[in-house]
Amino acid sequence: MAPRHSASLLRALAAVSPGTPLREALNRIIQAQKGALIVVGDGPNVLNICSGGFLLDSAFSPQRLHELAKMDGALILAADASRIARANVHLVPNPNIPTSETGTRHRTAERVARSIDVPVIAVSESMHAIAVYRGDEKHVLEEIPVLLHRANQALQTLESYRSRLNEVTGALTALEVEDLVTVQDVAVALQRAERVGRLADALEAPIVELGVDGQQIELQLEELLIGVDEHRRLVALDYANAGGRDPEQILSDLSDLDDAELLDLTAVASAITGHTEGSLDDALQPAGYRLLSRVRAVTDDVAEEIVARFGSLQKLLRVTTHDLLAIPGVSETQAWNIKDGLSRLAQSSILESYE
Repeated sequence: MAPRHSASLLRALAAVSPGTPLREALNRIIQAQKGALIVVGDGPNVLNICSGGFLLDSAFSPQRLHELAKMDGALILAADASRIARANVHLVPNPNIPTSETGTRHRTAERVARSIDVPVIAVSESMHAIAVYRGDEKHVLEEIPVLLHRANQALQTLESYRSRLNEVTGALTALEVEDLVTVQDVAVALQRAERVGRLADALEAPIVELGVDGQQIELQLEELLIGVDEHRRLVALDYANAGGRDPEQILSDLSDLDDAELLDLTAVASAITGHTEGSLDDALQPAGYRLLSRVRAVTDDVAEEIVARFGSLQKLLRVTTHDLLAIPGVSETQAWNIKDGLSRLAQSSILESYE
């Protein structure tokens, strides 16, 4: 799975995405079979490594940047790329900063990005490629048709995983109602949700890089992710009592697993229970948060009160409206709606599990 980019690199990619003036300028440079070295930022740290060149301080335009790129030196833009500050500049970063690049232009770009917190763009004259550097990260922009193809393939994979997550979620609900949940069932549910989240994260950079061309994919992604984070949160809440853990710690431990560890259900189970001992077949009981969240009459505050009072889903499924009326803030109508809603959800989940 592709590594997730930092927020600072994603902002840099957004600034050079299709539809932006800076991307138009870069495309012009590529089409003219020229190269360029561009620093997006003109603060004191940048100026300290500049030598020679000349001061412009003129409004940015794709045509102007393209013409200035015909000179050998680097171009210095304002931090928001609204102005061209300097042109034909010789950059002198610390030569002791390590770099994996071979070409002079790209070596300089990597060293500048690693030493100063600004985006640096290198346009390769020979390779006709655009590389964006930020900190220790480098990203080479891909052609839009290639990027769209990859993004659509990733989206199809995500759709498949989301469908499977829905099936696993439904099965978990039925097992909860019948009091048959094991550590493995919970581990599978959280594993699937975490996988969906990671696949979505991998799409973040392509969508940003696509700019206006990625809007449709972004909308589809948002649709696929509806309820996923809430599912993870509620499952963690339901089973945090299994190991006396904090729900946030469960989710944090899950996110710390690498992709290979996430495929190992015992590793996922350890994130849930907090220890490596125990069997995947050990029984667990949910607190009831997830089922309560599907009852319209229940707010988060009321759910907290209900769980604090009854402690487990099995006890909750057996309560009467009279029991619910003893909870502060629950009216007679709400009590009836809660009881009826839980009964309906329990019945439907069992019926669906047999279909």
